[in-house]
Amino acid sequence: MAPTQEQVTAALATVIDPEIRRPITDLGMVKSVDIAPGGAVRVGVYLTVAGCPMKDTIRRDVVAAVSRIDGVASVELELDVMSTQQRKELQTKLRGNRGPEKEIPFNQPGSLTRVFAVASGKGGVGKSSVTVNLAAAMASNGLKVGIVDADIYGHSVPRMLGASERPTKVEDMIMPPVAHDIKVISVGMFKPEGNTPVVWRGPMLDRALHQFLADVYWGDLDILLLDLPPGTGDIAISVAQRLPSAEILVVTTPQMASAEVAERAGSIAAQTHQQIAGVIENMAWLPCPHCDERISVFGEGGGQTVADALTRTLGARVPLLGQIPIDLRLREGADEGKPLVLTEPDSPAAAELRSIATTLSKRASSIKGLQLGLAPTRH
Repeated sequence: MAPTQEQVTAALATVIDPEIRRPITDLGMVKSVDIAPGGAVRVGVYLTVAGCPMKDTIRRDVVAAVSRIDGVASVELELDVMSTQQRKELQTKLRGNRGPEKEIPFNQPGSLTRVFAVASGKGGVGKSSVTVNLAAAMASNGLKVGIVDADIYGHSVPRMLGASERPTKVEDMIMPPVAHDIKVISVGMFKPEGNTPVVWRGPMLDRALHQFLADVYWGDLDILLLDLPPGTGDIAISVAQRLPSAEILVVTTPQMASAEVAERAGSIAAQTHQQIAGVIENMAWLPCPHCDERISVFGEGGGQTVADALTRTLGARVPLLGQIPIDLRLREGADEGKPLVLTEPDSPAAAELRSIATTLSKRASSIKGLQLGLAPTRH
């Protein structure tokens, strides 16, 4: 007995667009369904753009979903491309029917996305490795996570995540690539082939950041991490202006010279009126391969020193969230695009990163920003 139209439509509703992460039936991507008496099914599917990089994935998932229906003898898939009008309608739908205006969704009333700006005073402290592994740990715990590689000059997040695909444009909306269940955007994804440097002045950096936040379709994220460039330059100021609710995560090493610079990076919160979520001490020690004794390669106490200094400066407690030991596999995983928290989850470094990720994922009970529905009364 041949399957019904309802059965095929229900099967197609289980096919998730790999970029937008919503069922293709919700996105208007199903063009047609034809069922022959003998059980041969012909499905027409719209791609968002010609040359869609995910078309093979969509083809595979549609054929697999429909083939599982009892009575299906064969599945034939016909791919077409959305018209300009269809893409505009999809864009409007993804923006919640608010029209084509470019606004930063994380600033809108009712946004439940928690935003962390990962900062450091200087380069070389492992800020990007920490960002990527925190994101991977959060995503593996079932959270919807995104990363903005805001280190425009020193972008490295795509390599560390193994995100080799280029973003897809639907009209003027950008679909970010997904790696390890993390949505990610970086200027490195838009450059021509090769290791071409980015030579931009401040206004261009600010515009790039705004595009990453407003033009990219992030969907409903639980957590957004921004990997900032070292120091307190243009991007740090732009983040404070574009995302005033972003919380700062300060990454340092135990070395006092690094801690002093990290303290200055965190102190920007006193001028921008941002909150500091805490301090992370990276490269805290090296476990001896022979006796497991901790070797303090870069000294001791830098993370706690930064946390204490920022507590005094801001007048609010800034915690030391964790101390991550040195692990060669952390560096190897970054080069291979495989976060340590996924490949070696029980290693000491991964365990500490997972603990930090769990702490940051817990939303503190607060009435800040909530509409309480109170009105003045007269006695």
